Amino acid sequence: MWESMGSLEAGPWIYAMVALSVLLDVFLPVLPSGVLVITAATAAAAGTGASAGQVPHVVPDILALTFCAATASVLGDLVAYRLARRGGARLDRAIARSRRLSKAQERLGDALARGGGALVVLARFAPAGRSLVSLGAGATHRSVRDFLPWSALAGLTWAVYSVALGYLGAQWLGATWVATAVSVAALFAAGAGAGYLMRRRRPA
Repeated sequence: MWESMGSLEAGPWIYAMVALSVLLDVFLPVLPSGVLVITAATAAAAGTGASAGQVPHVVPDILALTFCAATASVLGDLVAYRLARRGGARLDRAIARSRRLSKAQERLGDALARGGGALVVLARFAPAGRSLVSLGAGATHRSVRDFLPWSALAGLTWAVYSVALGYLGAQWLGATWVATAVSVAALFAAGAGAGYLMRRRRPA
């Protein structure tokens, strides 16, 4: 099954699915964009024999997948940033309607108040952290020149980590659901760690 999925990796549809999921999860944090990226990377490894230790002809696909996920992440951040700059009260109402966003906003409030470039990178891994930081940066009218480079670094770091989990998991454990489950667990563990570190941050 993984081999057949891997053969589809060469088609454009998987990149479109990944891009759309990553783009939208800044507004809908429940979307499993990270899981989709990991699954696509695992399937790509399966389709080329990389999971069996053969020459990794999948490298072009892996690079394309990483670029696609990172670019969509930055674009999503910028869309959220721009909307927040113009949103005002509507943004507050939108956050209030989401229990997950409201809870995260309360827990990470101190970190958002402090801001900082490292926070943008860290938040990319935390549950709903990307949403809060991108929207918060726009709502507080932070300069796009300050926000964009860190958003790009955050998107690239997250994309590289997610794709590497899927690819290396397939190499070490074989292209199986077990490998995917372990890779997804590692992604969630990074998210939990990032959320913990964000909650530990305090204004100077």
